[in-house]
Amino acid sequence: MLHIARYKQVLILLACLAGVLFTLPNFFYSRVERHNDAITAQEAGRTDAEIEADAALWPSFLPSALVNLGLDLRGGAHLLAEVKVADVYATTMDAMWPEVRDVLAAERDAIGFVTREEAEPGLLKVRISKADGVERALEVVRGLAQPVVTLTGAGQSNIVVSAEGPVLTVQLSDAEKQASDDRTVKQALEIIRRRIDAAGTREPAIQRVGDSRILIQVPGAKSAQELKGWIGTTAQLGFHGVVGRTTNASTEPGAGNFLAASVNEEGVYYVLERTSVVTGEELVDAQPSFDQNGQPAVSFRFNPAGARKFGVYTSENIGAPFAIVLDDEVISAPTIQTAITGGSGIITGNFTIEESTNLAVLLRAGALPAGLDFLEERTIGPELGADSIRAGQMAALVGFIAVMAFMALTYGWFGWIANLALILNMTMIMGALSLLGATLTLPGIAGIVLTMGMAVDANVLVFERVREEMKVVKGPARAIELGYDRAMSAIVDANLTTIITAAILWFVGSGPVRGFATTLGIGIVTSVFTAIFVTRLFIVWWFQRRRPKTLEI
Repeated sequence: MLHIARYKQVLILLACLAGVLFTLPNFFYSRVERHNDAITAQEAGRTDAEIEADAALWPSFLPSALVNLGLDLRGGAHLLAEVKVADVYATTMDAMWPEVRDVLAAERDAIGFVTREEAEPGLLKVRISKADGVERALEVVRGLAQPVVTLTGAGQSNIVVSAEGPVLTVQLSDAEKQASDDRTVKQALEIIRRRIDAAGTREPAIQRVGDSRILIQVPGAKSAQELKGWIGTTAQLGFHGVVGRTTNASTEPGAGNFLAASVNEEGVYYVLERTSVVTGEELVDAQPSFDQNGQPAVSFRFNPAGARKFGVYTSENIGAPFAIVLDDEVISAPTIQTAITGGSGIITGNFTIEESTNLAVLLRAGALPAGLDFLEERTIGPELGADSIRAGQMAALVGFIAVMAFMALTYGWFGWIANLALILNMTMIMGALSLLGATLTLPGIAGIVLTMGMAVDANVLVFERVREEMKVVKGPARAIELGYDRAMSAIVDANLTTIITAAILWFVGSGPVRGFATTLGIGIVTSVFTAIFVTRLFIVWWFQRRRPKTLEI
């Protein structure tokens, strides 16, 4: 007999109710969005009358998750950046110089004095005073080599050391360069993500493209220029010893030094030691604050290793200036008045409050390991997003009405049951997108429109099968039962192959392709559920109430 167990009916109804509840916030989008922002602010410890009023805009007992609107629907900024991976080679060689100098200094009797020569970026050239000590120098420096930590570079050394006369040249091996490139892009990707998250944006899309490129899409950003301001600064912080001060931009800094312009003193340049005392990598916190004169500043704190090095240096150089350098520019060059052993300090530099806040965010998020070249940048205005939403709504509405009209005209009362299931199906798709925090884009809307046709496809198979069974079996109850049972295999086959395709699109694709695959995959699951379980439940209720002698399908 045509029957569905009571617990199954309850489960089906609960699933439909959950879909409705999770979809509900999207009908009050701006109100719920303000509520969510207020709750986030309260969790961060900020509160005022406006935040409390916004928090009360939506009942706390109702779901508040929203479908995130993508860049093409909300407007925002799009950047394609290339990481300048070769920059890291020079930084690595600079960091290696003290170690090379120390091991060679220990062999002074055999190789003589050691001096660093000017070289191209990525090369470390060292001159020894005793030409007959070259072989020993090569042996000692090669002893610093480490194995490359990658599967493809296993067994290979990270450096290549050669000699031309009394000059040794140290550079990264090809295997190490490849491993360094991969690490650099991954690190840049993570730091960009942290910086954008710290700026308070919603659902940015940040992903690697190719070997050295990163695609950044941030819905809600005012412009591509604003987005570049968040992420474009490498924010490499260093504390360097000051060798001299000059007003000549063409001053030769000398081996082991570099020339850096002052941010706050126009026309002033500092000659600084290239090897930094402490770097931004040893920074554990940075917060906007005020100095003793009430001017905006940035307070910072080092980790134990950085605090120890900073304390030793300031103890040994009381009365000498040292420079705080951000991205090769001197933002402050105070004189050391006393030893700073606590591991914390403050950066001053004629900042505005906004500048000190942004600098703290950059330093706290970490330094980009290399610079970025922006290959492509676009700003999508909110009015274009509004046009996209209207176009998507119109497409969905036309498709929805067309499908409902076809089902009603073709299958009569059974068609209207399928239409009711279609409405629940659309509701459950939006509820699932909200629950997952997925981002809806124009291709995602296309996936929803496609799902509308596929959602009734299973009902068409069932209803046509019921028509055939009515010709060979006695009684409408048996025809309905056989219609659902015998159409099941065709429904499963058709939807299984489609969901496999959607899964491949999701794993292989990116950006818009993934948006399409997400809504298509969710739509397939919900359409099978509504077509097999929801419509059957409605038909069972109708049949038990009316007890028809025949079916007009």
